[in-house]
Formats: sequence, C-alpha cells, structure tokens
Amino acid sequence: MKRILLLGAGRSASALIHYLLQHAPAEDWQLTIGDITVDHLQEQLAPLDFANAIQFDVHNETQRAAEVGQADLVISLLPAIFHIEVARECLKQEKHLITASYVTPEFRELHEEAKQKNLTILMESGLDPGIDHMSAMAVIQRVQGMGGKITSFKSYTGGLVAPESDNNPWNYKFSWNPRNVVLAGQGTAKYIQNGEYKYIPYHQLFRRTDMLYVEGYGHFDGYANRDSLSYREPYGLHDIPTMLRGTLRRIGYCAAWDVFVQLGLTDDSYTLEGVGNMTNRSFIEAFVPPAVSPSETLQQRLCRYLSVSAEGEVLQKLEWLGLFEETPIGLQAATPAQVLEKILVGKWKLEPSDKDMIVMQHLFEYELNGEQHELTSSLVVLGDDVVQTAMAKTVGLPVAILAKLLLQGKIERRGVIIPIHLELYEPVLEELKAYGIDFVEQERVKPAVGEAGMAQRFR
Repeated sequence: MKRILLLGAGRSASALIHYLLQHAPAEDWQLTIGDITVDHLQEQLAPLDFANAIQFDVHNETQRAAEVGQADLVISLLPAIFHIEVARECLKQEKHLITASYVTPEFRELHEEAKQKNLTILMESGLDPGIDHMSAMAVIQRVQGMGGKITSFKSYTGGLVAPESDNNPWNYKFSWNPRNVVLAGQGTAKYIQNGEYKYIPYHQLFRRTDMLYVEGYGHFDGYANRDSLSYREPYGLHDIPTMLRGTLRRIGYCAAWDVFVQLGLTDDSYTLEGVGNMTNRSFIEAFVPPAVSPSETLQQRLCRYLSVSAEGEVLQKLEWLGLFEETPIGLQAATPAQVLEKILVGKWKLEPSDKDMIVMQHLFEYELNGEQHELTSSLVVLGDDVVQTAMAKTVGLPVAILAKLLLQGKIERRGVIIPIHLELYEPVLEELKAYGIDFVEQERVKPAVGEAGMAQRFR
C-alpha cells in the first residue's frame, strides 16, 4: 500500500481529488487530504475506507512532521509561499513531493540534497506552469527530431469564462485565486524578439499586447509574463531569436485593467487610511486628481487624467463594476489591491450555473529543409460546473497522473525537476486526451519573402 498526503483542498483541487479517489482502490493507495477547512469533503469521503480528511495547519511543526512522516508521496496545492516548508519536511523525512507551482531559488537550493537522498521534487506540474511545458516540449522535440530549428516560440494561457457564461462587459470571471489576478504582471516583463532583449515595465504591460486568434473562439489579447527568458535553457532553445510567454484575456480587458494600474489600485505595498469608512466611490476618488471646474464629475476627471474616452468601452466597464457608486467597501484595514479585489470578487464571481474556460496557444516558427514553417498549437477546455472547473481539471489532472507514475516507479529522475522530459510529459499528454484535454495543431509553410500573399501573424 502507498500512502498519499494531499495538502490543499481548495477550488483547484477538485479534479485531482476525484482522480485520486477513482484510482486508489486499483492502485492500493491510502489518501489523506489536509487543509485548514475540510468540511466540504466529509460527505464525499465518509463511505470510503481508503481516504480521510483532516484539518491541517502547515505552520504546526508537530502536525506537519507527523503527517509527512506517514506518507510515501506528498502533493501540495497549498498557496505557493507554503511549499518550501513542506519541501524541507519532505527532505528531512525522505519523501517525494509534487507541486504545481514555480521553481523558486529556494527550491533550487534543495536539488542536490534531493538527488543524494534519491528523492523527486516534481514542480511546475499543473496548467501554467505544467501543461504548457509538456505540450511545448512535445512539439519542440518533434521538430528537432526532424532536423528543424525553432526560430520563434510564443506561448499564452488564460483562465477565462466559457462563452455560454460570458455575460459581463469584462468577459471575465474568477476561476482561480482572485488575489493572484489582481497582482498579476507586477515587476518587469522580459523576453527576446528577433534577437533583441525586450523589457516591459509594469506600468506599460497592459498597453503592449499581441492579438491572437483561436479557431471557434475568436480573438484574444496576450500580455507578456514576467520572465520568458529563463525557459530557453530547459527547453533547449538557447539561441532562439524570439521567445515570449504570456497571459490571455478577451479583447478590451487589458485596456480597462490598465486604468487600475495607472491609478495605483493594484499596489499591495501599503495600507490605506480610513478604509472602514470608504465606499467604492471614495476609494476611486482618493486616486483621482481634483476637478478643474465645479461641474466636473468623478468619471470626467478620471477620463481626463488617464486620457480615457468618456463614451468608450473602458469607462463602461468601470461603471459596470460599480466603482462610482456609494457602496461600502466593508473592510477595516486593507491595501489598495485588497480593496480592488474585494470589489471585483463581488462582480466576477462564478455563479452556480456558470462554466469557466481554459485557453492555451503555442505559436512556433521553425526552419526545415530551407523552408520557413508556422505551427499553431491550441487548447480549449470547458468546465463542467463551478466545482469541476476547467481550471481544476487542467491544474489537478496532470499533477494526479504524475503522482500515479511516480508511485508506480515510472519516474526515475531525482532532484528538483519539471516535466520537460519525454518520459514525464508523453504519458501525461496521452492520458489527458481521455479527459478532453488535447491540442489542435495547424501548420503552414510560409511563402518566401517577397512572394505574393506573405502573411503577418504577429504585430
């Protein structure tokens, strides 16, 4: 019997839990699920003698040591900042660990010790990062295996709302941690374009977007993620002239979100004064310059300050959020980002009948036998409901499949690793097809420069 300790039972864990429970009898697994709140799992687990749920505090050293000590494999879907505590406990007790989060410098420091102890710490194994790595490497290694050379790679992912549930002017609802959405993109984005390094500071990020098209789902805007350069080495694309990783949103979202950035509403570095007495309107008022005339409204001042059209879609989006209304914020102490999150959660919540959508698109250009090729690989996944969401499926299922492979002894790599190796990504991508998670590819040979009909894919 193998014992699995799953830490984190939030909204992204539903598909992972379902998979583990489904496969536990045949695989002879004993599953323990721990989180601060597990009441929502009790009814589901009550009839099962191979699974249980416990209240778990990651900061409780005694409990953490005891639970990790009983496990053969630990899976952490806790907030990313808590993974390192779990990882150190796993190393101490010589247990394997899988997470969906990014490898940080702190984790890189654990690599050699994990190798020496014959342990696997498998990270970046969810959606983005995760499926993006696996699907990109499948194409990259296929092209290189034919003798081709990748000259451009752009990859975008978005957690969005499904078309049938898209009923607000932002074309967006929360399907994952709202705080992460509010803080997205902070810092400087770095990428390479035609051999030149490019940098986009945060205050310009949502103004510099690429337009993408996904067959059957229309156009999207993509903005650059913080660091696209660090994956050149893992992907084996050291000399690639163009490489960019980004986030997808529906057309118009980025232009409206830029208002929040320019006003400073996404700042999480200080606490506002007098939040307990604030309304939505007074919150916005605090960041907009005074009127130039007694008749100038708050909306007019904002439009003048940020050069926003008073008749345009950006202001319509802001008004739909109720930002200019005297609605109490309902917080006693908060940063600007926390106030904005509170407002957005009330308007962008997935309703019980809503479905979410994941869209991922890779754009490759490569040279083969003297010809220039363009290859587009697109993934669209729709959620079933507000529990089995597309986000939960695409984050949880690859983690679950990798957990199964690891417990079956089919993953032999040790240390801190990500799923960019054939023996990791190939079986995962193949099994994901059974769940409707499958990429559609379109390819064409580009006409030579100067030939009629030369198309421009990017702007």
